[in-house]
Amino acid sequence: MPSSYPTTIAERDSWILTRRPRRNALDPFRPYSFHVEDECAATGEVVPIATIFLTNRECPWRCLMCDLWRNTLASDTALGAIPAQIDYALNRLPPARQLKLYNSGSFFDRKAIPLEDHASIADRVTNFERSIVECHPALVGDDCWRFRDRLSGTLEVAMGLETVHPETLSRLNKRMSVDQFATAADLLLKHDVDLRVFILVKPPFMREEKALEWAARSLEFAFDCGATAATLIPTRGGNGAMEELATSGDFSPPTLATVEAAAAYGIKLRRGRVFTDLWDLRRSTTCEHCHQQRIARLHSMNIGQTILPFVVCQHCGGNR
Repeated sequence: MPSSYPTTIAERDSWILTRRPRRNALDPFRPYSFHVEDECAATGEVVPIATIFLTNRECPWRCLMCDLWRNTLASDTALGAIPAQIDYALNRLPPARQLKLYNSGSFFDRKAIPLEDHASIADRVTNFERSIVECHPALVGDDCWRFRDRLSGTLEVAMGLETVHPETLSRLNKRMSVDQFATAADLLLKHDVDLRVFILVKPPFMREEKALEWAARSLEFAFDCGATAATLIPTRGGNGAMEELATSGDFSPPTLATVEAAAAYGIKLRRGRVFTDLWDLRRSTTCEHCHQQRIARLHSMNIGQTILPFVVCQHCGGNR
C-alpha cells in the first residue's frame, strides 16, 4: 500500500495529529513517573541516577515517531507546578548523585517549564553533581546558560539527533537539519554544558539492512559534535502515526540483532559512553528462548561499557 504521509510541514502536522489516540489523564502537580537506577558516569564509575519524568505542556514540535506527548498537558504548565513535582519525587526516592529532569520535550520551552520557576528548580537540584535536561536544538541559548549558572554541579543537555540520514531526518518532521544540530552542540560546548545525544535505531522509511550503517554514522557524528554520551533508542510504535506507516511498509521496529550490533559498534568506538534504551525492548519478545538473556546482556553493557559475548541461541540463531 502506498504511503499517505504528506510532503509539507503543515500537512504532516495535521496527518500526525489526526492519527493520535488519547493522551493520558495526569495531575499537573505530580510527575508521571520517577525512579533511581545505576548508570556509568563519564569517569567510568557506576553511580545512582534519579530520573523524574515531569508533567508539562506538550512539545510544540510534532515529530513523526514521538509518543511522549501521551504524558503531557494540553495547556501551559502552571507556575510552581514543576518545583512541586520535583519535591514530590525527591521525597520518595532513595539518594542519588545525579539527576535527570526529563519532560517529554524541551526544558527550555517556557510554556513547558516556566522561566520564573528556574530559580526554584535550581534550588532543589543544585546539590546533585550533575543535572541532565532535554532540549530541542532550536531552544539552546541564553536560558540554558542562566540555568547553568544557578547550579553548583554540571549541567548536561540531551538533544535528539535521531539520524544523520538527511532525507529521513527531514521526514521525521523535527524541523531540524544535521547542520543545525551541530551548531547547537557547538554552542553547548563553548558554554561548558555537556552534551548527550539520542539516536534512533531504524527510524521510519529505513530498511533493516541499512539501519546498522546509519546508526553507526549517527554515533560517529554525535561524538564528532562533542557528545560524552549517546543513547540508542529502538524506534517503536504506539502513537498512531507509526501504526499507519506500518500498514504501508514504511515502518517496522528494528530487530534485536540490529540493536545489539549498533550498541557493540558504539562501545567499540571508545569515544564516549553508549547506552541502549531497554524500555520497550523489555516489553517485547523477539525469541522466547533467548530474549531475556539478550536484554540482560545489553543492560550489563550499559553499566560496564564493555562488549560482552553474544548470546548463542539454538532456536533463532540470534538473528532476530
